[in-house]
Amino acid sequence: MNTHTIDTSIAKHMAESSAIRGASIIGQPGGWSVVLKLGLHERPLGMQRSDKPRIWRSLDRAVAYLKNELHIARFDLLDATNHSVGEPLAGKSRVDASERLRLAHESAGHDKWFREQVDLAIKEADAPDAQWVSAADAKSSWKQKRAELINCAGGSV
Repeated sequence: MNTHTIDTSIAKHMAESSAIRGASIIGQPGGWSVVLKLGLHERPLGMQRSDKPRIWRSLDRAVAYLKNELHIARFDLLDATNHSVGEPLAGKSRVDASERLRLAHESAGHDKWFREQVDLAIKEADAPDAQWVSAADAKSSWKQKRAELINCAGGSV
C-alpha cells in the first residue's frame, strides 16, 4: 500500500466523507502537483497503482480535476516557485501534436469534401435524364481536344 502519496481512488472516497481539510497546488518542473491536507498531515495526490505524485501539465486541468472529481474549489496555496514550462515530463513530450492535429483536421475536411463529391456523382448517374457517353465517343472527343491544344501551343508535343 502507498505510504507517501494518496491514490486518486482513495482521495475520492476521502473527499466524499469530508476527510480532506484543504488542498494546495504546487508547481513542478513540467507541470503541477496537488498536496492534500488530512488533519495534521499533508500528502501528495498520487497516480493510481504507484507511489509517485500525479503531475498535470496544465494548471487548468489540475484545477478542473480537483473541482470535478474531488469537489474541491478552494485552495490553501498555489505555489509556482518550482514550476517551469521548458522541462516536459519524462515520456510525455509531444512536440508533433499540433502538426498531427492540423493534418487530422485537413484530412477530415478533405474526406468530407470527397464523400460529398462521390454522393453528387452517384445522384447524377442515377438521375433518369442522365446522358451516357460511350468509351469510343469519349476517346474521340479527347483526341480532338488534344489536337486543338497542341495547335494552340505551337504544334509541339
